[in-house]
Amino acid sequence: MTLIRRLADSRAAAALGAALVRLRDSGPGRVVGGWWHALAWRAGRVAAVARQAWRRSLQLRMVAITLIASSVLVGVFAFVVANRASTILLDQATANAEAQLNAGEIWADSQLGVHSQAFDPELQSTMLSTVGYLVGGETSQVSGRIWSLRAYGVPGLQPVTAPQVDDVSQVITRELETSVATEGPSSQIRTASLNGGEPQKYLVYGTPVLTGFGQVELYYVVPLTAEDQAANEIRTTVLVTGAALVVLLVILTALVTRLVVTPVRVAARTAQRLSAGLLDQRMAVNGEDDLALLGASFNQMAANLQRQIVRLEEMSRLQRRFTSDVSHELRTPLTTVRMAADLIFAERDEFDPAVARSAELLQNELDRFENLLTDLLEISRFDAGFAMLDSEPTDLVPIVERVTERLAGLAERAGVPLDVDLPEAAMVAEVDPRRVERILRNLVGNAIEHGEGKPVRVRMRADESAVSITVRDHGVGLKPGEEKLVFNRFWRADPSRARQTGGTGLGLSISLEDARLHGGWLEAWGAPGAGAQFRLTLPCRAGDRLTAAPLRLVPDDLPPRVTESPLTVSELRRIAEEAQS
Repeated sequence: MTLIRRLADSRAAAALGAALVRLRDSGPGRVVGGWWHALAWRAGRVAAVARQAWRRSLQLRMVAITLIASSVLVGVFAFVVANRASTILLDQATANAEAQLNAGEIWADSQLGVHSQAFDPELQSTMLSTVGYLVGGETSQVSGRIWSLRAYGVPGLQPVTAPQVDDVSQVITRELETSVATEGPSSQIRTASLNGGEPQKYLVYGTPVLTGFGQVELYYVVPLTAEDQAANEIRTTVLVTGAALVVLLVILTALVTRLVVTPVRVAARTAQRLSAGLLDQRMAVNGEDDLALLGASFNQMAANLQRQIVRLEEMSRLQRRFTSDVSHELRTPLTTVRMAADLIFAERDEFDPAVARSAELLQNELDRFENLLTDLLEISRFDAGFAMLDSEPTDLVPIVERVTERLAGLAERAGVPLDVDLPEAAMVAEVDPRRVERILRNLVGNAIEHGEGKPVRVRMRADESAVSITVRDHGVGLKPGEEKLVFNRFWRADPSRARQTGGTGLGLSISLEDARLHGGWLEAWGAPGAGAQFRLTLPCRAGDRLTAAPLRLVPDDLPPRVTESPLTVSELRRIAEEAQS
């Protein structure tokens, strides 16, 4: 039988599970699931909006904190006051009941003292008259008060209660009778429904009365309806007053916070407009308080910034115009001087050696001067925003080969081996070939100049979105922080070093602008004694945004400890020599 019952239970469970699955997959199940997902989605949206408002609004946080703190404080205060009021009212009711009970005890003792035997036939009537007198003899009789006289230890005597109520045992319990009879005066609070009325609280007080025939117990039952009503009124008054106080505090906090936050918000919006280029924006100043002082100080700061920015813009405009004008104006005399210098240089063999050497020096310096003018004109175009990019699909491999071939003679004279690592496949990107060639010419030329007779390596790699070209030398390297300064105009790491190429000091600045014009990166890495490496990264498609480079900026021929911990110059030099060998 047990096995059959287990099989039946398992089948019933399986049937119930299948029914639940069918209910879930049925129309109502899908509707309930859809409502649940929609409710969860809406709750998530509301929570997200609330979190965003909490983070962004100082006024909301202040109001919420004030509301919570004042609500907790008022709630605790209301609880304490209501509890204290209830205790006072109960103590007062207990004291009154005790006084009434003491008076009733004296009267009952005087009335029952005439009887010496418990079986006296007049004893029951005396108890009735005594209780009746106690009920009718109260000058401040309140409806609902009950007197009862009982003989717990005297058999045969019936309890007497006035006024007569149904089921008085709800308030005068057997436990209270035992306590009064054995331990003396006792009291308790009971909730009861007498005579079919509404449930009420009653204070029941009992005391023993000693007579000639033994001990009887006198009970006094007082309804606590008035005390409960008074306590409820006090509690309601405290809660209403506390709620009004909380609302008032919240309103005052919102107003005060608004007075403080509004100027801050205005200052923030004004600062945003100033940062966007609207230099004439100012804050409205009203009054003479601290917030007005803040607004006046902000306006004064904005006015000073406007004057300085306008002054700097004017100086920058004049500088750009000066550079452009000087570059253009020097073209005409430079052309004349170039023609004369070319004529002298062509006839230098007919001069004495000193004059011939002067002609060669003049030719070299004119070449350098012409390059400087060309770079200045290019810089002025970048500053004026007139530089244009002529992009076209171009294979970068021939450009790198052409640059290295043209600089091979310079590298040979400087004793610097050129190591070119190019991929066999074509590397096509949408670039301006002239500008890319100029960038590579500057990078390779600088590497040869600072290579100190050690190899210079040129690498190129590409992926689906970008092409990277690195130029690595093993010269003196760069000090910390110089990897940013190296792109400044006319900046040199060591001004005392003699140049091999006669550069203008603008090559890397122009190269950086060319790379930015392509939407690419031109970055530098260097360490004292470990050489330097420059990386050019260009997007394969014009207008694409770069996110990563195919080649690392830090050279691969250095161990990780070079970049993880500071090393001395001698250690870096030794590591570089080991990597080179």
